Amino acid sequence: MKSFGKRAAGLRLERMKASPLWAGEGFRNVHPVLPGLRDASGPRPSLKDVLCAEGRRVPPGPLPSMDPTDAWRRPVQTGLRATWLGHSTVLIEIDGLRVLTDPVWGTRASPSRLAGPKRFQPVPVPLRGLPPLDLVLVSHDHYDHLDYPTIRELARLPVPFVTSLGVGAHLEAWGVPPERIVELDWWESYTLPHADLTVHAAPSQHFSGRGLKDRNATLWSSLVVQSARHRVFFSGDTGLTTEYAAIRERFGAFDLVMLEVGAFHPSWGDIHLGPDNALKALELLGGGAFLPIHWGTFALALHDWDEPAETLLVQGPARGAQLLMPRLGEAVEPALGAAVTPWWRAVDAGAKRRPAPATAEAISMPKSVPWPLD
Repeated sequence: MKSFGKRAAGLRLERMKASPLWAGEGFRNVHPVLPGLRDASGPRPSLKDVLCAEGRRVPPGPLPSMDPTDAWRRPVQTGLRATWLGHSTVLIEIDGLRVLTDPVWGTRASPSRLAGPKRFQPVPVPLRGLPPLDLVLVSHDHYDHLDYPTIRELARLPVPFVTSLGVGAHLEAWGVPPERIVELDWWESYTLPHADLTVHAAPSQHFSGRGLKDRNATLWSSLVVQSARHRVFFSGDTGLTTEYAAIRERFGAFDLVMLEVGAFHPSWGDIHLGPDNALKALELLGGGAFLPIHWGTFALALHDWDEPAETLLVQGPARGAQLLMPRLGEAVEPALGAAVTPWWRAVDAGAKRRPAPATAEAISMPKSVPWPLD
């Protein structure tokens, strides 16, 4: 299946092996797992548990959303604007440039179009409705962050891709010209030609793989987007790590911080934040306007679909967090601030319950699937 991607070889592989993060057969997390972060006492969710969504893991109807195209035509008052398009896909407008993070327009976070976690609803704007892009960022190669049909479409555009070591092999196999692919190791940087914009790769604590035989064959990273006036942090996927303090020391304060808050489980505490640890990560980063990502799009864990948002609504203000929780497709400027309203609760009011999910016996998934799914 083409959606599995391609393994790195040749000079690309040689560069990967030269990384201090390479450990013989693949990349590794170098920071010890913090005490109490991962609960190994209970059972880990099975593939059946994740694929057979029950209870409130899927919203009963479509989420409130907005078409952002009119907003994108208006000038950015403060120089920095962000539009959450679902999961970890955000269009960042920063000092006249447009940066798209982890673009996923596909219907499933899966190698198959027939099975696997299905997105709750379409992206608020089609790919062809995006404004001209200056840069595409891909944090790592999991299906909910690196989507084959989306990359195939974006490959037709004259836009560079910045990603982690090894991920470029997938991009090149799917049609992105090699001269438009930049792969970074942690603490490496790329400056967009003829523009005052630099992307830095930074540590995260996660893993990679699109099949059973390529676990950790590519690197995973958080990313810092920096212009002369603004600085933005994008977590990709990560567990809580004190390396976030090192990121703050190196780059200083952030105007916008995007941290993953969904798809968490006690046994995954080392590789996913969840809302509570996201607030701890925000503190390590020194604060800044906090836009939660990695939620409200796919059922990738066992918690209620809206639990991340409800937890943040309670804990965030109590811990001094400046929350930005826009609706899907709603363009927001962090410097202007915005009152948080629980718009996600509207989906439960009078919504018709979705059809029951397929039983495990009815699901046919390809065997080569990484675990956890993201």
